[in-house]
Amino acid sequence: MGFFIETLIGGLMAGMLYALIALGFVLIFKASGVFNFAQGAMVLFAALAMARFAEWIPQLTGIDSKLAANTLAFIGAMALMVVVAWLIERLVLGKLVNQEGITLLMATLGIAYFLDGAGQTLFGNDIYKIDVGMPKDPIFLFENLFQGGVLVNQEDIYAALIAAALVALLSLFFQKTGTGRALRAVADDHQAAQSIGIPLSRIWVIVWSVAGFVALVAGIIWGSKLGVQFSLSIVALKALPVIILGGLTSVPGAIIGGLIIGVGEKLSEVYIGPMFGGGIEIWFAYVLALAFLLVRPQGLFGEKIIDRV
Repeated sequence: MGFFIETLIGGLMAGMLYALIALGFVLIFKASGVFNFAQGAMVLFAALAMARFAEWIPQLTGIDSKLAANTLAFIGAMALMVVVAWLIERLVLGKLVNQEGITLLMATLGIAYFLDGAGQTLFGNDIYKIDVGMPKDPIFLFENLFQGGVLVNQEDIYAALIAAALVALLSLFFQKTGTGRALRAVADDHQAAQSIGIPLSRIWVIVWSVAGFVALVAGIIWGSKLGVQFSLSIVALKALPVIILGGLTSVPGAIIGGLIIGVGEKLSEVYIGPMFGGGIEIWFAYVLALAFLLVRPQGLFGEKIIDRV
């Protein structure tokens, strides 16, 4: 039983990180109706910026404090993501207002390849380290309930708590603030939103900046766990099955979908994987998403589309 709980907790923590990345997809889709294939590249680009700034700042300024260097690196990386958001709106999205969805989708693919190339050009292509001080030593929990307790990585606990707090804050932002309501209005109808005075360009810069912030936090967490490397953009694609399960327009759906994927892939790898020779964790999420597409295409919390003729 203890081993099952240990696997379950590991799945829940991984699921929160998947939900955090999926949230970037949901934010942009809710505000612009654009399915952002560049979100994985944004996670990688932001993580590269954080890692390299944290390395360069002590060399340039002589700062010895790791906390101060990481704080400045975070501020610098966030400022860079805001600049990226502004350039995306100014050079790409602003030119494609009211275009077909496939046009906007191809634009995000172009942005993804550009960010991958720009990240390699600006920051290099080695594996870089992010150390923000999260403890990495495992601890034992529930020793009184289970013999030997449950082994949990402290870094996973901190990462899951950070992801949960950020998801909660963004949910409140969308539901309770005027800017959040404006974002939802823009998503419903660009032209109608413009007609009542909502500035489309400013809204898009805001939402891409928020998505950049989410990508930065996700990149820091994954970079701390795995190192900053180009496989991070592939890890970020695990968020695609998450939003298929939860629904493209649902913030709570991103959370629930992330937890389902995280727990499902961990349990299936441990208990079913040996029957297939292992590796089930790699494809489990995509097979589950395919099953949902066949049964409930809009996801668990997505809005059902009804066409009337």
